[in-house]
Amino acid sequence: MAMAVHICTNFLHSTHTVPSSLRPYPANPSSTTVVRTRVSCLSSSSSSPRMDPQTKFMEFPHVSAPIRDLMLGLVSSVETHLGSSLLPCSLPPDVQYYQNPNGNAEGTVFVRSAIPSSPVDFILGSWINCKLPSGGALNIASLSTYLKPSTNAPNFLIEVIQSTPTSLVLILDMPPRKDLVLYPEYLKTFYEDTELDRHRQLLEKLPEVTPYSSPSLYIRALISPTAILVRIEAEAGEITRIDEIIRDNLSPIANEMIEVWLSLCASVDKEVGEAEMAYLEKRDLITKTKTIEIDLGTNIPRLFGQEIADRVLGVLRGVFNV
Repeated sequence: MAMAVHICTNFLHSTHTVPSSLRPYPANPSSTTVVRTRVSCLSSSSSSPRMDPQTKFMEFPHVSAPIRDLMLGLVSSVETHLGSSLLPCSLPPDVQYYQNPNGNAEGTVFVRSAIPSSPVDFILGSWINCKLPSGGALNIASLSTYLKPSTNAPNFLIEVIQSTPTSLVLILDMPPRKDLVLYPEYLKTFYEDTELDRHRQLLEKLPEVTPYSSPSLYIRALISPTAILVRIEAEAGEITRIDEIIRDNLSPIANEMIEVWLSLCASVDKEVGEAEMAYLEKRDLITKTKTIEIDLGTNIPRLFGQEIADRVLGVLRGVFNV
């Protein structure tokens, strides 16, 4: 979520010409089929049907159908695997779905914390739609997972930033929680033995795919050496081609990575000692604090105004325990 908001704000406030590959496109029309699925978040009788937070997150209403299917599949995999160890989402309705006063930016937040005995801390999903002054919109969908300091395994992250019907930026990773130079066995266990780098290599063989470098040095310092950060751009008018890449290339890779995370990271405690647990607590706290301070705390007020930002960030600080 933080990475995507950072990128979104760059578009809204940049005084430079937007590159052709990242120019906004007209807001996505309603798709022919609206995907409906079970959502664990609490509903609010005061919410109108259009803004009902119980369904809003899982609709992913502004992205293309293949991206919606990808995100719904990942959320479903996580919820199915973790099952009853995940608690219902209990965020306030006006945090689950929020909109700025001008009506040109809206977003959702979906959080499910885990029971105390689970190595999972919580899962966090979101989408943001930003209508741009030049016309069109920038649409973002993300899913992150966070583990407790009782395990040292990596987290999971996917963010899809779609700026035109024929271009998008993908961030897909299992961000490490230990120094990979100091702990080479960590590198071997989670990144070498799992052969995660082959996904990036295969994806970058496609002519439409080029490496993407985040403008944030902090974000680039957080990711793993096997992280997939790419820009995918088809020729103008070839919307079906970008949909094919998402369906036939991105989705299988993302689904395989979430299965690796679920089986290797989310289901097994790594039996860390007291010293390592203290290290992980400190590192996790720093990471979460920086996410609030550097990215969300700066950019959400610009998109949604200070009042909404204070409400959303206040709840997220509680979720992050910072």
